[in-house]
Amino acid sequence: MKNFKSLALAILAVGAFHAAFAADHAVPAAKGESIAVASTDMTDGEVKKIDKSANKITLKHGDIKNLEMPGMTMVFKVRDPVVLDTLKAGDKVKFHAEKADGAITVTNIQVVK
Repeated sequence: MKNFKSLALAILAVGAFHAAFAADHAVPAAKGESIAVASTDMTDGEVKKIDKSANKITLKHGDIKNLEMPGMTMVFKVRDPVVLDTLKAGDKVKFHAEKADGAITVTNIQVVK
C-alpha cells in the first residue's frame, strides 16, 4: 500500500509539472489555425459590427471570466482577420479573448448554431 501511495503522489506531481510547463510554453497558432479553448473559457456574444479594414469586431458580450470583465458592448482586435469573412452583424457567437500587445484581442470565435 505504501508503494501505491508513493506512485500516486509521483503521478500527481508529474501531471502538475506538465500542466505548468505547457502553460508557460504555449505556442500561438499560426494564421488560419485555431487554438483549442476549453468551452468554459468561451464567452457568449452577438456580432454588432465588423470593420475588416481595421481587423476589428464589435461584440455585445456576457462576462469574460478570464479577463474579469463584466458584460458590455465593445470593440475587439481580431488575431486572425480571415475569420471576419465568416461573420456578419447579428450572428450569435462564442469567443475567447485575451490581453495581447496592449489590447484585448479575440483569439477564437465561432458562430453558435
